[in-house]
Amino acid sequence: MTATNKVKNSMQKHFGQKIALSIAVLCYLSAIGVFVGLFMLPADTEVPIRGSFMASTVFFISCGIVLQVIGRARLKGIISGDSSS
Repeated sequence: MTATNKVKNSMQKHFGQKIALSIAVLCYLSAIGVFVGLFMLPADTEVPIRGSFMASTVFFISCGIVLQVIGRARLKGIISGDSSS
């Protein structure tokens, strides 16, 4: 195996990372949807409803950030058990 192939194989994303990135995108889209929905509420809507829309926006953004970090992490050797550098 050449050095280029070895580096390329070690940089491939695992299946779980691909799923994490996909769900991160869904979380970001959900955050945008909830944020837009917040402004579509009538002006006389009660304060707790607006607060829960804002909290949902923060939650989805936070989940997206965490899942994006997981999905983009370099896991060389951690999952495969390869300790060579």
